[in-house]
Amino acid sequence: MKVVSLKPATNDNASAHAQVYEALSEDLIQGQIPPLKPLSLRGIAQRYGVSPMPVREAVRRLIAEKALELQAENKRLRVPHLTEHRLKQLTMARCWVEPELAAMAAPRMARDDIKRLRDDDATLMRALKSGDVSAYMQANHDFHFTIYRAADADLLCGMARSLWLQSGPFMRVVFGRLGTVQLPKDHHQDMIAAFEAGNADAARASMAEDIGEGMNLMLDAIGDHDLPQPKRRGRG
Repeated sequence: MKVVSLKPATNDNASAHAQVYEALSEDLIQGQIPPLKPLSLRGIAQRYGVSPMPVREAVRRLIAEKALELQAENKRLRVPHLTEHRLKQLTMARCWVEPELAAMAAPRMARDDIKRLRDDDATLMRALKSGDVSAYMQANHDFHFTIYRAADADLLCGMARSLWLQSGPFMRVVFGRLGTVQLPKDHHQDMIAAFEAGNADAARASMAEDIGEGMNLMLDAIGDHDLPQPKRRGRG
């Protein structure tokens, strides 16, 4: 993993833990940590330039959110395996939560928020043309969470973030293998138009279509066995 600079070290353990948690969460959402790759507390601490103590607290929190797992057989830390059954649950949950956030955001969307959405979508389209998966994922994340924050629904926004934590590493794998030119049509322009009109129903529908297409790509990849698979132990 590349080294990431956090803010200067602090004696405030709660502050250090929060910084590590946010940085590690962002790397998971952006798919910077590959699925099934073993992680260590020491390696994570070196990555963020902190002591192991705040890393332990951040990792415990991410295990509780099912973004990381501690394997029972060898006590190794990793991004969990994503089965078809689990991915279908994630798809269902995202299609429940995120369209509702979009609908809630529609009457609350400020002019500056809409400008930010346009800028994010322009960045996303440039990434599509250049085949830059990292830039695509960052712009897509920024676009969606501008909407979710505008909804002013902390509980639902937290649920959406947890779902992105669990799907981000695998989304990166799928989009990286397909290439951005094969990514599904984005519905962001339809969403922007819905927000400009304050149309909650249209915002909800466009978000549902956007999520459904992206998650279906991942389901297809699992069906074709394109996602990382855990190593099977041989007998004897």
